[in-house]
Amino acid sequence: MKRLPIDDDVTGHEIDPDVRQELLSLPKGLAEEVSRNLVMVARLIDEDPEQAYAYARIALRLASRVAAVREAAGFAAYATQKYSEALAEFRAAKRMTGSVELWPVMADCERGLGRPERALAMAGEPEVQKLDKAAQVEMRLVAAGARRDMGQLDAAIVTLQSPELASATVQPWTARLRYAYADALLANGREDEAREWFAKTIESDKDGSTDASDRLAELDGVEFVDAMSDEDREALSDEDRRVQDSDDSGVAEYYDEDDEEYEASDARADDDEDDDAYEASDARDLDDDEDDEDELIARAEADADVDVADEIVVGDDDESDEENDRAFEDKGRDKA
Repeated sequence: MKRLPIDDDVTGHEIDPDVRQELLSLPKGLAEEVSRNLVMVARLIDEDPEQAYAYARIALRLASRVAAVREAAGFAAYATQKYSEALAEFRAAKRMTGSVELWPVMADCERGLGRPERALAMAGEPEVQKLDKAAQVEMRLVAAGARRDMGQLDAAIVTLQSPELASATVQPWTARLRYAYADALLANGREDEAREWFAKTIESDKDGSTDASDRLAELDGVEFVDAMSDEDREALSDEDRRVQDSDDSGVAEYYDEDDEEYEASDARADDDEDDDAYEASDARDLDDDEDDEDELIARAEADADVDVADEIVVGDDDESDEENDRAFEDKGRDKA
């Protein structure tokens, strides 16, 4: 059988003396192992019910004939909403001990299984009269819940109206009874009365076992906003996280691209880029102009040389033409 690790500080002696007395029927080593698993069940049942259930199953396999073990297994199953299994374990424990103290939770298992009428029937059984005051109040809460399951809100409210509810003395069950009454009133549309009883619940709820203060705040229109948790921050996209970090640090300012200020800034940046490009272009044009000017000067000088040469050649041709003309005229005169 697979075992689960036991916390180093658990000895097994932490369990109730009555339970330890029951475990004396087991061999010493086995009794110690069972007791340590039961301590782990009690330690985890509120914060990690599934893990508590796993320890309870180990204890059950080791000592299924011990009523306390069956009861612990029942509560672990109940905490994980395994109501059919829980009911079976509670019935087994009841048979072993003959006690009716588990009667209210057995009735609540019937509710969990979708059988509120059976829970109501159990509320009327003789076993209820054998319960102590705390268990009787618990049975009243279960019966009222069964009425609500069946849509009988008025009957649920009447079921909760009792001497224990009206008592000014605060008992361990007082806060839960007042809370159930306030909640039933609110569900029935009686908001003012519900507000009064939520306030009375707060007065008796010294250890904060209910959320009556939150319920009262909701009725008064107060909203609570939780700060961003690490999990929420991890869920942010990379862009959102960058924006959030910028806002938090105050170092950088973020503009929405649709913002007029952003567009103006962007336009200025574009203008600056255009100006830089224009100045670079001007510089290149000036260089080109200087190169062109040098080239033009060189070309002009070359052209000037060519023109002068041409003029010299043309001058020689003119003199030849004049000589030819004089010779032609002389020949003409000789013929004459």
